Amino acid sequence: MILIAGLGNPGSKYEHTRHNAGFDTIDQLAARHGIEITKSERKALSGQGVIEGQRVILIKPQTFMNLSGEAVGDFASFYKLDPATQVVIFSDDVELDCGRIRIRKKGSAGGHNGLKNIIEHLGTDQFVRIRVGVGKLAPHGDMVSHVLGRMSPDDRKLFEEASIHACEACELIIKGDVDAAMNKYNGKAVV
Repeated sequence: MILIAGLGNPGSKYEHTRHNAGFDTIDQLAARHGIEITKSERKALSGQGVIEGQRVILIKPQTFMNLSGEAVGDFASFYKLDPATQVVIFSDDVELDCGRIRIRKKGSAGGHNGLKNIIEHLGTDQFVRIRVGVGKLAPHGDMVSHVLGRMSPDDRKLFEEASIHACEACELIIKGDVDAAMNKYNGKAVV
C-alpha cells in the first residue's frame, strides 16, 4: 500500500488558496482514478483504490496545515508503512513559480510547516514530496496573506497544468520510478 497525502487547510474559506495546492492536486489524482476521498478517519478524509496496479490510500489531513503530520504519521503507523518507499506528499511551494513542480526523495522541510510536522511525526525526512509551485511572494509582501490568498486566473491555469504533471509524476512514483519522475518533471515549466 502507498499513502498519498495532499496538504491543505480544511473548510470552505481555504478552498483553492495557494496553501491548499496539495488538496487540489490530490483531488485531481483521485478524479483521474475514480477514488472518492470522503471517509473521515485518523484526523483526515480518506479514500482507497488502485493506481498503477498498487493499492493506495489518499488522504487530506483535517488538522490544519501545521499539524499535518498527526494524520500522516497515524496512517503510516497503522498500515506499517516505510516512509521512504510508501509515503508521497503533495504540497504547495512558494519558492516555485506557478506551472512548475519539484520532486524530492528526502530532505528538509524548506520552511514549510506542514512538511516540518510530517518529518517530526514520521521521525524521518526520507519520504517523497511533490511540491507544486503557487508563485513567489512579492517583495515586502505578507507570507500569511500570500499563502491564504488565491491565485490570479492566469496563475491558476498554470497551477492546474502543473497539478496534472504532479499527478503524472505520482503515477510514475507509484510504479517505483522516482528517478524517472524527477528527471521528467523537475525544472520543467508548463508550456
